Amino acid sequence: MTTTLSIAEAEGLVAEAMQRANVGEAQAASVARALVAAEACGQGGHGLRRVAAYSAQAKVGKVAGTASPLSERIRSGVLRIDAKNGFAFPAFDLAVEQLPRMVAETGIAAAAIRNSHHAGVLALTVERFASAGLVAIMMANAPGAMAAWGGTKPLFGTNPIAFAAPLPGEDPIVIDLSLSKVARGKVMAAKQKGTAIPEGWALDKNGNPTTDADAALAGTMVPAGDAKGAALALMVEMLAAGMTGANYAYEASSLFDDKGPPPALGQFLMVIDPKAMGGDGVLQRFGALAAEIASEPETRIPGRRGQEGRRQAAAEGIAIEDDVMATIQAV
Repeated sequence: MTTTLSIAEAEGLVAEAMQRANVGEAQAASVARALVAAEACGQGGHGLRRVAAYSAQAKVGKVAGTASPLSERIRSGVLRIDAKNGFAFPAFDLAVEQLPRMVAETGIAAAAIRNSHHAGVLALTVERFASAGLVAIMMANAPGAMAAWGGTKPLFGTNPIAFAAPLPGEDPIVIDLSLSKVARGKVMAAKQKGTAIPEGWALDKNGNPTTDADAALAGTMVPAGDAKGAALALMVEMLAAGMTGANYAYEASSLFDDKGPPPALGQFLMVIDPKAMGGDGVLQRFGALAAEIASEPETRIPGRRGQEGRRQAAAEGIAIEDDVMATIQAV
């Protein structure tokens, strides 16, 4: 069974639950917007099922529910943001507020976010820049979940990378991919539902393939593209953690429980004014490429599925499973 709520009702439900867990009003609203938007675009592993872990961590102080991020403009095109061991989404909101003004001056700017938390669906952040006519690239590290190629120790996170670019007269192109074959949140969702995972998603702690969600969470995720994915995960660790001053994946505590210190993760964000690079006709060039992709009947412009999902949710509401609703109400 499910309960259908409007976007505003779902955001209110989540925000009220987070406030009951010692999260500040503004911080709870930011978290609620991000989780509901993730749910609306079909990313349930980063959506409402995260409320239980988020609230448990806020109650014990593993995440600082009332923390406000602090920013410092180090150079004309460099912004440092300290999330203060709070939720990541207020830090992202701050980056979305400040980076476009910097890019208007410099043409390109980057933000280094440290002492952060679960980054959620990066597509939702980069798309905010693309909707303002800018190109954005973002990456985030996460607690240890993938081994270096050939190893069994979870040194890297699933470490998503996202990209968004504006198109003339239509929704932006948005690419968002985890460097594991699937996001680890899907394994956690399977664990919560008591279902098996498909073979090929994960390995157990001994490096053997598994379909058991608990064994997968105790082991490692399989990288997308095998050795290539593991190498890209290393790149993300260096940019999102090594360069920002955040914890590496193997140093970070779990995002799924209330044990241990704050995860203190990192995110790296680069925003570009495409017209500064390519001149006034650059958006038309982007549009020409998108049109070529769309000209074949079996292709799809990246990002369209999530965008359509959010539009549908705005019109029809979000169906929330009874167990998820009960968990949120019980916070």
